[in-house]
Amino acid sequence: MIKRSQTEVIGIASGKGGVGKTTVAVNLAIALRLMGYRVMLFDADLGLANAQIVLGCQCPYNLSHFLSGKKKLEEIIVTSRQGLLLVPGASGLQEMASLSRVQTARIVQAFSAMEQDLDFLIVDMAAGIAPSVLTFMAACQRRFIVARDDPSSIADAYGTIKVLSEEYHLDELYLVPNAVKSQLEGQRLFKRINKVCAQFLNRSIQYVGSIENDELILAAHKKFEPVMEYAPGSGGARDFRRLAEASSQLPPIAQPSGGLEFFVERLLRVRT
Repeated sequence: MIKRSQTEVIGIASGKGGVGKTTVAVNLAIALRLMGYRVMLFDADLGLANAQIVLGCQCPYNLSHFLSGKKKLEEIIVTSRQGLLLVPGASGLQEMASLSRVQTARIVQAFSAMEQDLDFLIVDMAAGIAPSVLTFMAACQRRFIVARDDPSSIADAYGTIKVLSEEYHLDELYLVPNAVKSQLEGQRLFKRINKVCAQFLNRSIQYVGSIENDELILAAHKKFEPVMEYAPGSGGARDFRRLAEASSQLPPIAQPSGGLEFFVERLLRVRT
């Protein structure tokens, strides 16, 4: 079992729905787990949570039970058959889709009280730039923006990057091109978006890897399984392993941002 000196928190977001954000979050988490890391997945898509469906988990409780005070955060966590710790979001509850900043901050702070020793926390965000999404993204150490090579996805990804960088002054922004024809096409998409960011935001983003279009990813989705489990020898699974390897080799964050962060107390302990 590999042990890291601190818990790495990666937020997975997208400017719009339907670009494969949850697919990336779930399969990245599994790939990291298969590398020997201790991984928790937080389904922060609080109105339409579906990570538990992809993982095949039965979740008797979810985040709505924590926010109502009926359960502690530790009491809603389940372990998937893939060995992931899952914090399930709520699905079909309108009030969960529009949390206040106070409620969102309460969730972030609750993670610091957890006793689990983790290497990675993967946070699967809701699509778009709702206040709760932005608060969760600001609380992560790194932010992966998933985008496809189509005009609306590119425009929404750029809009998300703009808000995160200009309004929230966040760095550690990475692009994950999804469903691209090749790794080369993914790198080209990154360069196009990064060029626009540099020109209009005076800010560069970073590249962490692409996921190529693979029919087996869709087939796995239809079977309600992650492709890492459904077809471990597929090109899609290969790309998620590469993404996990690249993620694990990113240099440690030097220090907390000074704002509200997941596991900020653990990060401070490592630095002192």
